Amino acid sequence: MTEAADAFARGEVAAEALVRASLARIAAQDGKVNAVVRLDREAALEAAAVQDKARAVGTVPGPLAGAPMMHKDMYYRAGKVSTCGSAIRKEFTPKATATVLQRLDAAGAIDMGTLNMAEFAQNPTGHNAHHGDCHNPWNLDYCTGGSSSGSGAGVAARFFTAALGSDTGGSIRLPATLCGVTGLKATQTRVSRAGVMPLSFSADNVGPLVRTARDAARFLGVIAGRDPKDPTSAPEPVPDYEAALTGDVQGMRIAVCESYFLDGADAPVVTAFEAALATLKSAGAEVTRVKAPSLRAVAAYTALVSRVEGAAIHAHWMREQPGDYATHLSARLFGGYAVPAHLYVEELARRGPLLREFVAETLTGFDLVATPTLRTRVPTLAETDIDADPANWSRFMAVSANTRPFNYLGLPTISVPCGFDDRGLPVGLQLAGRPFAESTVLRAADAYQQVTDWHRRAPAL
Repeated sequence: MTEAADAFARGEVAAEALVRASLARIAAQDGKVNAVVRLDREAALEAAAVQDKARAVGTVPGPLAGAPMMHKDMYYRAGKVSTCGSAIRKEFTPKATATVLQRLDAAGAIDMGTLNMAEFAQNPTGHNAHHGDCHNPWNLDYCTGGSSSGSGAGVAARFFTAALGSDTGGSIRLPATLCGVTGLKATQTRVSRAGVMPLSFSADNVGPLVRTARDAARFLGVIAGRDPKDPTSAPEPVPDYEAALTGDVQGMRIAVCESYFLDGADAPVVTAFEAALATLKSAGAEVTRVKAPSLRAVAAYTALVSRVEGAAIHAHWMREQPGDYATHLSARLFGGYAVPAHLYVEELARRGPLLREFVAETLTGFDLVATPTLRTRVPTLAETDIDADPANWSRFMAVSANTRPFNYLGLPTISVPCGFDDRGLPVGLQLAGRPFAESTVLRAADAYQQVTDWHRRAPAL
């Protein structure tokens, strides 16, 4: 994304050429991947032509000008259908545009349309009974991760330079790791959620799936910041995230939790993770094994809150048209109505104390926590299809075991590619920091990518 935008700014490539290259790639390959829901071909070409005319007279319309993008089909654009991956909203046409889309527009990003996703963003694998499953570009039989399935697969397949995803239990970082790209979940409240389909009032996050940490830094700098339309958005000033990418991690302190994140991890994942830690140590970081407080309650609370809040959001449709949901989703939502109110209130009340405990016991004396993003090798679509076989439920839920805790704790977290397993599928490294320490998280991820090439490897398709 940054390379494309910078080349356009220097006059080395036309915006129209970038868009046409994206369109050609989609036309040739999306029949296999099934990442695209709506392609706004003519609108994208018109936007590119406007930018090329501006560039011809010496004007560069923003730091993302020239960069073709597509976004998860849950970001509202006035007058355009947003299905949210569902049958219920197959004709929903919002009247207002999401704040993040407005900010991307103002920065010159070229919006080419919308992308496949899990139904109402409620599964970690990317299955979709209404639009069809999205397929992993590295091997079409395997999961993309979810719920931002089209975003991860499309960036990996080089259909476009960047995509918005959303992350309530890992839905940016999971497609990032399963598809071999970079995904950033910022601090809870760092980015406005106005005009975005809600899943969970207290755990939803907006963020990018991109190729590099530098891409993520520039993207976040555009979309972050206070928004009057979202009263939960944080007032903290937005720093220059890209300027913080010094490539230097000398003396940076990284904690590796001895328990939970590596429990039951597959050998190829551990091998790639340990190699990534060794690379960071060689670059000057200090890596230390620590004993973390139990995160099982944290992971359970995350699942609980999203289920209860999701059930509240969907109450009307669940009463009026429950048959329009996929089987696994209606089961999940009905389960939310059975959770006692005191347990939900307990989850909300415990969030602050558990965050303070985690910071005090795990991050005191450290800058970051490092984990594998996914403990297991990438599963196949068949292995995680719970509508076809409910016995797949444990494997389905295990996908998000390492990402969910950071949603409940609200911490900034990134996933970057760090290798491949024995079947040739990607492995991800997850780095998490203190609240609003995105600059530190991005600096470490960028430094790692400066001395590795995992993020530059492309699937053959």
